[in-house]
Formats: sequence, C-alpha cells, structure tokens
Amino acid sequence: MTPVRLLLCDDHAVVRAGLRALLSSADGIEVVGEAATGEEALAMAARLSPDVVLMDLQLDGGMDGVTATRRLTSEGGGTGPRVLVLTMFDTDADITRAIEAGATGYLLKAEHPDELFTAIRRAASGRTALSAPVADRLMTRLRSPSPTLSPREHEILAQLAHGSGNREIARALFISEATVKTHLGRIYGKLGVETRAGAVAVAKERRLLE
Repeated sequence: MTPVRLLLCDDHAVVRAGLRALLSSADGIEVVGEAATGEEALAMAARLSPDVVLMDLQLDGGMDGVTATRRLTSEGGGTGPRVLVLTMFDTDADITRAIEAGATGYLLKAEHPDELFTAIRRAASGRTALSAPVADRLMTRLRSPSPTLSPREHEILAQLAHGSGNREIARALFISEATVKTHLGRIYGKLGVETRAGAVAVAKERRLLE
C-alpha cells in the first residue's frame, strides 16, 4: 500500500515534533515535511506534493491557516493536496471559515491518536473527517438557522460592534435612548445573550455583521 504523504504545518516546533513522533507509529502515513508558517506550507507543498496537509489555524505572523488552506486547495485546478485542519478551536466561525476555504476535515488537538490516523487516511481519499464535537456543532447550526433581525436591529448591532453606547447610538440613528434599549432587548432575545459583548460575539460568529 502506498503511504499517505503528509505535510505538517504548525507554528510550534514542539507540537510538530510530537506529531511527527506520533505519526511515525501509524501504518500507511509518511511525514514528508514540516512547515512553521502558511508561506512555508505553500512552498513545501509545491515542492513535495503531499497528499494531505495537516494544518493549524492559528499561525504566528504572516499568512494564517485559513488563507493557506484556501491557497492550497484552489491552486492547481483542484489537483493540490487535501487539507485537514488540526486545531484547539471549535467555534462556529473557525469551523465555517476553514470549511469554506476548502478544508476536507476539521479535527481538535484533543482527538485520540487513532482518530487522527483515520482522519488522515479519509482526507487522502477525499472523504470528510470531522471531530465528533465539530460535527455536533455543525448539526446544531443547521437545525438552528440564524435569527432574523430587522434593518434597524442590524444598524444598532453594527453600532454595538463599534463600541458605541446607547446615547451615541441614539444620536447616530436619530432615535431616543428608550428606543435603543427596546431594540437591544429584542436583539439580546433573538441572539440568546444577555450582554452587549455577547451580542457582538454571537453576531460575528454567525456573520450577521457582514
């Protein structure tokens, strides 16, 4: 059986060393290179032609993991490597960005080694590989569509995102502070939050501010 050629991309040398040691025990997987940045991953992928790139999302300096994933999967007319995300973060926003960028799978670093090995082999064959918590989040999101906000609520949410207080929002939108408070109450209810910061965080996660 031809081994899966794997390129590691993580900005922590200790993590890369640990992954290489772990993967050396897996049948049918060969680590062909290590990259510390998104730019290195692109250059090494072009040179080494790996089957799968194991990609961290949070990379220090320069290109982040999402951008690197998009570049890897879009260049070469779809003939490039599969990208399997391996990260500590499982927010809706991170998962969505990675999948939209073309990632074949999304795993958490807390995953059991056998699950990682299986996911790498699945990714190499073009099949989706998701950690159970990630799959659960995606299913929950599909079952719970984004709340519908009125145009005025969108305007107020945008003002919140800029750090505006109630008085500033009222002046900017030519409404009373009491009206602002009424709209805020409705926004909090629709988003399932109790604070301004919570509203902004959920709005960004669900892409309601774009």
